[in-house]
Amino acid sequence: MFRNMCIAAGLILLMPTMVWANKPKFAKDINDSIPAELFYSNFDKNLDSLMQIWYVQESIGSDTLISEMAEDELSFVPEFHDSIYIQRLRKIPSIVNLTYNNIVRNYIHVYTRKRDKLEVMLGLKDYYFPMFEEVLDLYGLPLELEYLAVIESALNPRAVSRAGATGIWQFMLGTGKMYKLQVNSFVDERRDPLAATHAAAKFLKDLYNIYNDWVLAIAAYNCGPVNVNKAIRRSGGKTSYWDIYPYLPRETRGYVPAYIGATYAMNYYKEHNLVPRYIDIPPVSDTVMVNKNINLAQVSEVLDIPLQLLRDLNPQYRREILPGNTAPCALRLPVAYATRYIDLEDSIGSYKANIYLSNSFRTIEPAGRTGRYTANTAGKDRIVHAIRSGETLGSIAMKYGVSTNNLRDWNDLSGTKIVAGKKLVIYTQKPIKEQSPKTGNEGGTSSAVVASASGSFTYHTVKSGDTVWGIARLYQGVSDSDILKWNNLSRNSKIKPGMKLKIMQ
Repeated sequence: MFRNMCIAAGLILLMPTMVWANKPKFAKDINDSIPAELFYSNFDKNLDSLMQIWYVQESIGSDTLISEMAEDELSFVPEFHDSIYIQRLRKIPSIVNLTYNNIVRNYIHVYTRKRDKLEVMLGLKDYYFPMFEEVLDLYGLPLELEYLAVIESALNPRAVSRAGATGIWQFMLGTGKMYKLQVNSFVDERRDPLAATHAAAKFLKDLYNIYNDWVLAIAAYNCGPVNVNKAIRRSGGKTSYWDIYPYLPRETRGYVPAYIGATYAMNYYKEHNLVPRYIDIPPVSDTVMVNKNINLAQVSEVLDIPLQLLRDLNPQYRREILPGNTAPCALRLPVAYATRYIDLEDSIGSYKANIYLSNSFRTIEPAGRTGRYTANTAGKDRIVHAIRSGETLGSIAMKYGVSTNNLRDWNDLSGTKIVAGKKLVIYTQKPIKEQSPKTGNEGGTSSAVVASASGSFTYHTVKSGDTVWGIARLYQGVSDSDILKWNNLSRNSKIKPGMKLKIMQ
């Protein structure tokens, strides 16, 4: 039951004292009592990751991704007297006690000042909250517990905390498996919004049965019942959250106030001049069961669905492969494509199966070692490279356009450690002259092979739905990091259809 984790959505609060609602101290800046750099670190990480989801980008456009508000703009953000906040919180129909104090007020300011990003979450609310409410109602839980997902993950199914808590409900690996979430090399149901919501509902119900108090159950969801029980003992047996507040882990002290602040913001956004963004996530989706191994790329190419959309609708598949041969897997599709998938299931499963579903590794016999391995040397020049100080096996491989595995085999190395002054034997492709790309009329390809000092390059033309990671998988021995380096791209760079990416052969 113990959920020992750093605060899941990065909501960290360092607060030496408490000021209650009957002793208001109206802070003009959240930095008066919240160290912003601590609060924003993981919270912004989850939000920034959320902004990269395909259907969010399609809705708000790449040119409108969110930037922080300038300091002089904060004066235009509506703020209200404490009595207004108290009155509004009282009007929210909630079994969970929504206490007000200066800590809660600061979190209200945090959420209402993350304006554009909160507007995206308000748009996503229309997609996720009906799902949450249906599950919470099934287990007889208060529907307002759905706001926990806002502070846990910013409604981001791919959110990962510093401690490794994962998914929209931020489950640690052990707790997720305890509540029957499947986690292996191919599937991580912590990222499945529906499966994870069922697990979160069961977990919260178990916590409530321990304390018979929803606020304590929410605190225990964050830091685990062991830490809550310690705080109760240290307080002399008190069982009110605000009485044990000073004895809770420092990170958890901000968790309940953040929950109250998020609940307020999601209910009173109009009063703060916030407008939900329209998010073009398929409002209606359907699930088909897959009984054999399928790669999302096969589905994307045969049904002509953007691969990134399929990834975002099925975030639980870690390697984009549905291991249906092991057990039936659920594939979520836009509703209009479900029947097309059923009609074309056999065609999808066989489409480029040798590329996307290679099983050759399952029947390979180990080869005996009879001497130094010198494969892949035909037609290549033999070079002796003297290792210089600061060089690594990887940097040398990059320089000559070869793989580190070949370097180790050619030089009988068991690892990657090398010593300055030693020499390496390298077999590299002979330089070739620059060739012009052939046109369709000449019957050739649209790729050009160009010689460089470190090897030869070919050019890959980006198609709709391509990603750097997906392109790397099409070329043996190439990683997404290689492509970024060869093309002077960063992790945040975007590729567009028609772009030509340089790939080292």
